[in-house]
Amino acid sequence: MVVEMQVITPLWHSISYCHDTLGVLSSHLNLDWLVLAQTIEDPDLLGQIQDTWNNFVKSGQIWALLIGIVIGYFFRNFTSFG
Repeated sequence: MVVEMQVITPLWHSISYCHDTLGVLSSHLNLDWLVLAQTIEDPDLLGQIQDTWNNFVKSGQIWALLIGIVIGYFFRNFTSFG
């Protein structure tokens, strides 16, 4: 029983130290979280995703992605040991 208490005591001190540290950090987080409160000018999220995808295809980046995936797949197969 005494040995168990000796093991638990340092653990309790480390837990209380972490609690104190989190308390200090949380007091500073309150001001930082105000940055996340923003007004949304264009709430059409699906329209924005569609516009971004269309730009991705029109600019040719889709081909760069596909070619990179194919080359990466072959490179992985040539360099794998197994």
